[in-house]
Amino acid sequence: MGKQQILIVCGEASGDLNAGNLAKAIKNINPEIRILAVGGPVLTQAGAEVFHDIKGLACMGFFDVLKKLPKFLALKKLILKKIKTDKPDAVILVDFSGFNLRLAKAINKSIPVIYYVSPQVWASRQGRVKTIKKYILKMIVLFKFEEEFYRRFGIDASFAGHPLLDIVNPTMQRSEFLRKFDISESKRVIALLPGSRSQEIEHILPVMLKASKLIDERIGDVQFVIAKSPQVNFDIYNRIINRFKLNLKIVEGKTYDCLNAASFGLVGSGTATLETAIMQKPFAIIYKMGILNYLLYRPQVKLPYIGMVNIVAGKLIVPEFIQFGANPERISNCVFNILQNPSKAERIKLELGQIKSLLGEKGASLRAAKIILDFLNIN
Repeated sequence: MGKQQILIVCGEASGDLNAGNLAKAIKNINPEIRILAVGGPVLTQAGAEVFHDIKGLACMGFFDVLKKLPKFLALKKLILKKIKTDKPDAVILVDFSGFNLRLAKAINKSIPVIYYVSPQVWASRQGRVKTIKKYILKMIVLFKFEEEFYRRFGIDASFAGHPLLDIVNPTMQRSEFLRKFDISESKRVIALLPGSRSQEIEHILPVMLKASKLIDERIGDVQFVIAKSPQVNFDIYNRIINRFKLNLKIVEGKTYDCLNAASFGLVGSGTATLETAIMQKPFAIIYKMGILNYLLYRPQVKLPYIGMVNIVAGKLIVPEFIQFGANPERISNCVFNILQNPSKAERIKLELGQIKSLLGEKGASLRAAKIILDFLNIN
């Protein structure tokens, strides 16, 4: 019997992070396993053989998907060819459901397919559950309520906990960070996390900066730091920032240090909301997309909230300013009220601490790796 092989497919930065940590855990258990991947720098660092880079695959909305359709079709063809030539023992799909569920259908149970980081079928387009039941042998989920959801449909699902609990840590002391990036210790810091995709930043960052300008005028002793995604060019940030006169720093690849230094965060939806919650920083969710994409997607969402923190809590813990509601004046009023009311900020921190406790224990990537290898009977 030859060396055992697993093929991992992800499509964007957060998927690469989760897939990379999973690959590292698999290699820790069994260093002999060969891991092939569609991935990015984290998977590469974990020892995976990345045969296609994820750069440029992330999409925001239906029309962006249409533009990139030829690229996705070519990638699907490449992966299917790789499966045929390298004959992996299993495929692990990580998030990126628009592509990965179609890929699972094309693989058509010819080899075991495992899904790690569930599509949010409980929030929208529940019809996808039928596809999962038919083509996915095993679901490994990050939230306990997802395990319960899938089991109601007779789908084999295991809760591993959230890998962010192992990842979300500042790399330096707050004072060191402030000195390094020439940020004043005497003024409060507001962190801006506008997303990891260029399209998100184009839509969300201008709203954040308009709100920041109003906050600055109203409070005075504040400064702003943008947590820059390494996947997005500086040009996009600079072009938007140049329209605003603000005490502002851009810091690349140091999201947790930015949050650690901050008194408050303005955060786009997605993984960043959970990262901010784990850091127990009061924040507001701001999300905006192209109007046609919004009109297409909004009717499909069945939940009252879009922020994962609020979804997990089952109630509104942090305020959400979505699309037409993403009004800079309303956002600035909200931030002002929280910053000027320490008891309100403390209450939010306390509730975020409770959310953190619902994400499971540390060691999620290792638990997920053990579940996968036990399921595949690979030791």
